[in-house]
Amino acid sequence: MVSPTEELLTPAQRELYEWLTDFISTHHHSPSIRQMMQGMGLRSPAPIQSRLRHLQQKGWITWQEGQARTLQLLGGLTGGIPVLGAVAAGGLVETFDDVQDRLDLNSVLDRNGLFALNVNGNSMVDAHIADGDVVLMEPVREPSLLRNGTVVSALVLGSGTTLKYFYRSGSSVKLEAANSAYKPIEVNVDQVQIQGKLVAVWRHV
Repeated sequence: MVSPTEELLTPAQRELYEWLTDFISTHHHSPSIRQMMQGMGLRSPAPIQSRLRHLQQKGWITWQEGQARTLQLLGGLTGGIPVLGAVAAGGLVETFDDVQDRLDLNSVLDRNGLFALNVNGNSMVDAHIADGDVVLMEPVREPSLLRNGTVVSALVLGSGTTLKYFYRSGSSVKLEAANSAYKPIEVNVDQVQIQGKLVAVWRHV
């Protein structure tokens, strides 16, 4: 995948991206459409939504239209892989929305949009993912194409985020641990947001 470059953006798209970078750096969460309208001096959400779609198509952001606080920056204005908090390898923990640190691994793993999570718990030990490890995740842009058995970070709506094997059957999703001591989490597909799939495991020794 081609890395984002400044030449790919129009002046209006660049203006919004730079504003988003400043906002998220200051507030540690993504802004609302209304806040973006105010920041850009616009009275309608349509131009903001259009710019966001183009930024996503060009690989500068991920964004789920109509869902609050889902915007993440992927572009080249900041270096390294963002560490987006922690993920439970056990039960469910509160979802992440802020960048806590950065891993400088872009020279090793050249995949667009990679982010990292600190692992809490031992429910994935049989997959060689232990408590205290850092997992490198790639954003999932087409959840419907995700293969069964993929290790994912998944947000179960109303509960939290967890690291598990992903299985889908019809309208049901099963999130299964790699540890027999933990029961699978089974929910309806519309109750789950797949945030990333596993690329690599980083272990401090």
